[in-house]
Amino acid sequence: MTIEIQPLTPDLWPAFEDLFGKQGACYGCWCTHFRLPPALRRENDRTRNKDFIRARIEAGPPPGLLAFDGSRAVGWMQVGPRADVPEWNNAGRVSAPLEPAHAGDSVVWAISCFFIRTSARGKGLTHRLVEAGIAFARENGARLLEACPMDQSKDSRSIGLYVGSTRVFEKAGFSEVATRKAGRPLMRLELGGAA
Repeated sequence: MTIEIQPLTPDLWPAFEDLFGKQGACYGCWCTHFRLPPALRRENDRTRNKDFIRARIEAGPPPGLLAFDGSRAVGWMQVGPRADVPEWNNAGRVSAPLEPAHAGDSVVWAISCFFIRTSARGKGLTHRLVEAGIAFARENGARLLEACPMDQSKDSRSIGLYVGSTRVFEKAGFSEVATRKAGRPLMRLELGGAA
């Protein structure tokens, strides 16, 4: 694969839509799981989720990165300020910030979701997306970048891996800062400056 990674801007919507498919990836989520409160998620269907994420993409700034193999999108990673994924900050979640003020701090960012096309899995694409996400966060003023991946899965195709693998983040230089649930560490990479 010859991979190019780009921020998801409105002009790339057709590629994002193609990647997520008719079902909207992960049972129609359309990468809204950490953006919408549970009650609204239960009310929504895949069409409303799709409309929600499209409006978010159109509003900007880019909510994540798309990986392309030629002209076809093969991977997605949601990355941006913690404030952009409010449910990721929920105090009851393992991904909740260590410092409550970090939930709304524009320099504290999160990598919260991945979606990789089946044909592109097992080829190191997640590693490449994380590296690109680090650069993207740094370029946009982030000082801390956090993730809450899984330690392991019995199946590399597990839907639970939408949060990423701990191994990928360790290789990228992230360190564990908290473990609130076995197998789901909160990890952090300091990008410089004060946070």
